[in-house]
Amino acid sequence: MLSLPIVLLLHFFASVGAAPVWAAPVWAAAGAPAGAAAPTFYAATDPHIRYVGRIEAAAEPRFWNSGVYVQLKFEGPSCQLYLKDQVLYGKSHNYIEIAVDDETPYRLQMRGASDTLTIEAHIKGSTHILTLCKNTESGIGYLALAGVRCKKLLDLPAAPTRKIEYIGNSITCGSGMDMSVKGCGQGEWYDQHNAYMSYGPLTARALDAQWLLSSVSGIGLIHSCCKMDITMPRVFDKVDMRDDSLAWDFGRYQPDVVTVCLGQNDGIQDSAAFCGAYVQFLHDLRKHYPQATLICLTSPMADEKLTPVLQKYLMFIYSEMRRQGDTKVYTYFFKHWYHHGCGGHPDMQEHKAIAGELTACIKDIMKW
Repeated sequence: MLSLPIVLLLHFFASVGAAPVWAAPVWAAAGAPAGAAAPTFYAATDPHIRYVGRIEAAAEPRFWNSGVYVQLKFEGPSCQLYLKDQVLYGKSHNYIEIAVDDETPYRLQMRGASDTLTIEAHIKGSTHILTLCKNTESGIGYLALAGVRCKKLLDLPAAPTRKIEYIGNSITCGSGMDMSVKGCGQGEWYDQHNAYMSYGPLTARALDAQWLLSSVSGIGLIHSCCKMDITMPRVFDKVDMRDDSLAWDFGRYQPDVVTVCLGQNDGIQDSAAFCGAYVQFLHDLRKHYPQATLICLTSPMADEKLTPVLQKYLMFIYSEMRRQGDTKVYTYFFKHWYHHGCGGHPDMQEHKAIAGELTACIKDIMKW
């Protein structure tokens, strides 16, 4: 038996589109004493529930991107989450991360189109804070919260005032980094995804900041890999970035810092075309985020041929933006080549090292 602080209860329905009829919660299994009051069901739109990331505003909020997270504070020893998985292609299930208080977070994979997770808290106390993070990206489809059942939902502590957004590709998504369940070349493409432990959220947590990942595997600035017909400037204003759909309201998240980590999938391009498109993208970002500090990054998985080219591009872009009067644009060049994960991506330990570099960079620029 696995000694996880989570009991996974599965509720399968005849079809993905069928209206769910939630089974009565197995509250006794979660440790409630005999005769305890029945838990209360809370809708997913309850104001006690905090969503951070690109979320579709709906009765059952759906989210596609890596790193979108949901937080709530509950009273009692446990709570239940009612979740829906798109099950894109009829077989692909999302991975999630569950963190309760200061316990070690756990990575789980969804099993059905509609699942019920009973989350047990093991740290003593009458109230607990739960974070659920989507570990897999938009290409695997959406995850939706359909509701919460617990003794009582409480007001969360105030969210961190600092906000960071990370724009990028598969590295930013957390692709190919977690071999704890299946090694490289085993299972499906998404089995090694772990957005929660990727460099962006790690950096944000180190800086006591909220995070938002705007990233798609394979995407580029002017050229994307794998026969993709999208580029970052085209889909940046969408909730479902991979499918280029659902307009995103930028007023819902105004970051203090935006990092841009693009170029890995572009490869070596015509310098005028790449730099011109990059400068235009920064201008587009400035329209959405007039006060944000923009930090342009080299790719941490770029090899010895691509790295100096990206550095050259970024030095020109930095100079051009400063020449045009934007003094809140910076660059950062990663010190090492991080490529020991699946498909040449950074692995878990390397994401920690990348986060260490970026944390120091942001601290220095922002004086945090």
